[in-house]
Amino acid sequence: MTEILDIEKPGDAIAYLRQRGAICAGEHPRIQVLAGGVSSRTVLVERDGAPSMVLKQSLPKLRVAVDWFSSPERIHREALALRWFPELGPTGAFTELYFEDAREHLIAMEAVPQPHSNWKTMLLAGDLHIEHFRRFGELLAALHGNSASRAAELRPLFQDRTFFETLRIEPYYRYTSQQPGARGAADFLRLLIDETLATTVSMVHGDFSPKNVLLHQDRMVLLDHEVAHFGDPAFDIGFAMAHFLSKAHHLPHLRSAFLDAAKEFWRSYRFEPYAGFEFRCVRHSVACLLARVWGRSPLEYLGPEERVRQAAAVLAIMQSVPTEIPAFIVAFIAAFEKEIACP
Repeated sequence: MTEILDIEKPGDAIAYLRQRGAICAGEHPRIQVLAGGVSSRTVLVERDGAPSMVLKQSLPKLRVAVDWFSSPERIHREALALRWFPELGPTGAFTELYFEDAREHLIAMEAVPQPHSNWKTMLLAGDLHIEHFRRFGELLAALHGNSASRAAELRPLFQDRTFFETLRIEPYYRYTSQQPGARGAADFLRLLIDETLATTVSMVHGDFSPKNVLLHQDRMVLLDHEVAHFGDPAFDIGFAMAHFLSKAHHLPHLRSAFLDAAKEFWRSYRFEPYAGFEFRCVRHSVACLLARVWGRSPLEYLGPEERVRQAAAVLAIMQSVPTEIPAFIVAFIAAFEKEIACP
């Protein structure tokens, strides 16, 4: 029986790199496990006199409290995205792919140079800059807009949405719709799923979140592309907006700044691929806000009371969903502040 490679074991990682010829026979790189991801093993390989690299190996069972499975073949979707995204987005926004191993479900890629900062960590620490939100919106607009104009090339390559369904649709929308705390959301989520899966107009990153952004000097680098597919770009807007508004909820002393930043993200996006797009973005925002409370991957920084409050606010908004992003932002804040005032 073939032994399964575990790159989080430094000896195994080094032996693998030597066997592959990715490092010299006498080289002794430093292996550092990178924390934060739930779907993959990820390590930094620091080398003397040569560029560092990151190894990423997908897991069949994700590291979360509830059972959540997805084929490790998804790492090869990430490799495909790394080959294409540099042609679609801003210069320097993506890491270079070094190699791909189909047998071990592993990729090696450029390590973003130090010093760099994780954007999610910065935001939770209160280090908020409106320019970062503007660039985030511009990056997404470029990825969506440029891929939509090359649909004939990209749709056949990225038309399979298996990983999007196993890593987003099922754990975020279907699972959430079955939870007692989300009672009343099932029809809303079911219709949104149907509309989303029927839409194929551009590339969708599928994990467009501050946790997947590293800031290095003047570079904003987007990571983690294993859910990339050709589909409904409104999902990316809703996924990101849920992160911004959840942080606005969680950090009351920065609430006004986060709301302004979320509006700036939307203003800077400036892409409308189909009629009714903004309303779809609002509905994905609503769904993701609920999923980050009652789905398989709840936001770790929201406490029990915050989760209940956020879910109540979202369920109230579902009764009459605003059609525009700015109005939705105002409605969400008003709804959960009402929950605070009326416990």
